[in-house]
Amino acid sequence: MPPASGAAVQLEAIVKSYGGTRVLHEVSLTLQPGTVHGLVGENGAGKSTLMKVLTGIERADSGAIRIDGHPVHITSPAEALTHGISIISQELATVPARTVLENVFLGAWSTRAGVLSRRTDRRRFEQLCERTGFHLDPDAIVGDLPIAAQQQVEVLRAVGRGVRIVVMDEPTAVLTQSETAALLALTRRLADAGACVVLISHFLEEVLQTCDAVTVLRDGRHVLTAPTTEHTPTTLVRAMAGRDVDVLYPQLAPVPADAPVLLEAVGLRRGSAVRGVDVSVRAGEVVGIAGLVGSGRSETLRLIFGADRPDAGQVRVGGRRIRAGSPAAAMRAGIAMVPESRKDQGLLLQHSVRDNITLASPEATTRWGLRSRRAERRLARQSVEGLDVRAAADDGAVWTLSGGNQQKVLFAKWLARAPRVLIVDEPTRGVDVGAKVRIHRLIADLAASGMAVLLVSSEVEEVRGLSHRVLVLRQGRISAALNAAEADPERILQAAFADREDLR
Repeated sequence: MPPASGAAVQLEAIVKSYGGTRVLHEVSLTLQPGTVHGLVGENGAGKSTLMKVLTGIERADSGAIRIDGHPVHITSPAEALTHGISIISQELATVPARTVLENVFLGAWSTRAGVLSRRTDRRRFEQLCERTGFHLDPDAIVGDLPIAAQQQVEVLRAVGRGVRIVVMDEPTAVLTQSETAALLALTRRLADAGACVVLISHFLEEVLQTCDAVTVLRDGRHVLTAPTTEHTPTTLVRAMAGRDVDVLYPQLAPVPADAPVLLEAVGLRRGSAVRGVDVSVRAGEVVGIAGLVGSGRSETLRLIFGADRPDAGQVRVGGRRIRAGSPAAAMRAGIAMVPESRKDQGLLLQHSVRDNITLASPEATTRWGLRSRRAERRLARQSVEGLDVRAAADDGAVWTLSGGNQQKVLFAKWLARAPRVLIVDEPTRGVDVGAKVRIHRLIADLAASGMAVLLVSSEVEEVRGLSHRVLVLRQGRISAALNAAEADPERILQAAFADREDLR
């Protein structure tokens, strides 16, 4: 590829918060032209958020960006492009109904006397394919192409616009080995031509083999930046896992030796997201599921609860098989599920605390088929007191509560059904430390009462601190099953961050 004009980029003390939760704590990073720079960290470490700030998708609360020493203000992706900065993210930004050619030159078509020149664009397209080594049909509809080819369309668009800084966010997550090799080779060629490529990846071997330098983020903070020659997958995992524990986890009651299996899922499959997962949880046991984003954690929970229909496999509660793909059947069998997003999946924010708590328990709040306000008030009052929901009144709107109290209302909604099995996806996402401690105590108490609990968390410490056993998912399969003594953060992360050779 011909030489390109590079640019040194400095991100200085970048701060970013969402809804009062700080996700980036004064992160500074320097990116050099002619290099591939790896960016790694656990889920929620702030990798993608930092790059969204750089590429104009998000705006920092404070901090500065400099290009070649000059301060710049990037407030949109379009503005980022004017500085030669582009991102290729996991959520592809193509127009599925249009052709490859139209997508590559989207908004940058060739014209003659104000008229589009398709002949010129086709010649430009052929030159781009020759430079990158891609072989795409310019007339193919992008939505009909496999993901790898759609990703190539985005790469061609970036190269065609002469970008100097290219951010690739998990570009190889869904690619085959040969497709991955081709993309990483192109990454290297872009850097050799003078561009700076930022590679965010969960495949640590790929980072070490492809990148010149690597940066580790942990809990929104910069941990280290160093040449990749100074590190191994083990040292990177240790840097990612070496956090201080902010909260003390409650002591879990031991599971009785004769405790029956309350929940059993066998051979669950759904597309490429869940590929043969077996899970069992005994009465009084908490089983945690760890893994990276896209590993199939939430998808597995949704299959068990019936929110999605599996391609294969079955779920049994107390030894009895329940109908697949039916939340109603799961609820009748005694399963309750606290979903990942309370705002999108769990609560009616404009409705009252009372309405939300009683929503999933109509049988407890109706008399002869009619709604009983008295029964609703009684159930809501018991739940508010039992979970210490801090609300001025149970007829106030849920959106007025803090994140921690909203989360407790979500728990109350499902616990009002007195389930035998509780499934929890991200139990403490977006709550403060005090609410986190109370939710942890609640989960331990529920297990001690004989309930079977299955939980997912992106926080490794939370998974290990709340679980009798930990299952680690990697690309839709269980890569490790660890008891409490074995489930140290480093071992969990080693099982979650795959060497691609292990996934053949």
